[in-house]
Amino acid sequence: MDEMLDEGEFGALPVAERLRSLPEHDPNDPVENAVISRLADNWYRRATVKRREETLDDVFERDRPDFPVALLPFRNHPTYLGLDDEIKARLLAWGWVAFNKNVMDIEQFVVNPGFSLIAKDAFGTGLGDSMTIAVTQAMVDEQYHTLMHLNASAVTRRQRGWRMPETALPRGYKTRRHTHRLAAAETPEQQALVSLAFTTVAEISINAHLDLIAEDHEIQPVNRMTAVLHNRDEYCHASIANTVVQEAWKRFTAEQRGCFLTELADGMEAFAAHDFTTWARIMELLEVEGGAEMLRDIKNTSGSGRLLQDFSGLRQLCQELDVFDSVPFDWSTVKTETP
Repeated sequence: MDEMLDEGEFGALPVAERLRSLPEHDPNDPVENAVISRLADNWYRRATVKRREETLDDVFERDRPDFPVALLPFRNHPTYLGLDDEIKARLLAWGWVAFNKNVMDIEQFVVNPGFSLIAKDAFGTGLGDSMTIAVTQAMVDEQYHTLMHLNASAVTRRQRGWRMPETALPRGYKTRRHTHRLAAAETPEQQALVSLAFTTVAEISINAHLDLIAEDHEIQPVNRMTAVLHNRDEYCHASIANTVVQEAWKRFTAEQRGCFLTELADGMEAFAAHDFTTWARIMELLEVEGGAEMLRDIKNTSGSGRLLQDFSGLRQLCQELDVFDSVPFDWSTVKTETP
């Protein structure tokens, strides 16, 4: 039974076949293997889920921070520096839960709706069955990614003993901005262009976003490996988004091109920004004295910076479309090295 799934619910699928559908991973790496095993067991609802859950917990290192201090927009503010170690640790744990929720919100409310439009060939690319299959597979991938991030937040809650429910947080800023732009669109065609633009930004910048966690070897290894494993699929997804935009662009009217570039720039602004609304809620939940004032100080500081700064992939796309200088976005505020 351990080598086959139960028949009836999923069919008799060998373990080897099951693992081929999961993100690329090294079975000899204990942290990677724990993340993937937990993912596989949840996805297929196997009876051994409790044993696998313990395996994931076994690789959790409680002496490691849950989130990079460098990603806190207030990390140099006197109020933060004066907090005791436990509150700082809780802020980092909440930062990780919020990061996961933000990723899951993007997958659910931005990327999958955008991919759904692409799968229906809403932009008339004429790319055919191969692209439809690739996009549909990418949508399946996004469900796995959501589960990976849910698992990562859950193990953090178990190991820290802190409740930290995602439901206590607002929807992420990036998806709130996407919803606002959809509501402002005057026609279904404009809404589709909003969706394509934000999906493009999400899928081409997600690698850089995940790298903020994946490249930090000082934080909790379960968290870092979650980002690493997610990242591997996204290189393929970025290629899909790039190809679709290139083909759609050839068929766009001048008006459609202008709308798309405006929305692309708005998406880049949203994806580069810190989510101060979420941080304000976290300050409330932890009852951080002076937390609201600290965030106002940082938000109102012109040099407060951006969360996501590497837009190299989007720069390359805009150069290939020959619109780099036409996008209403200040490229000087982000990194734009050629990948």
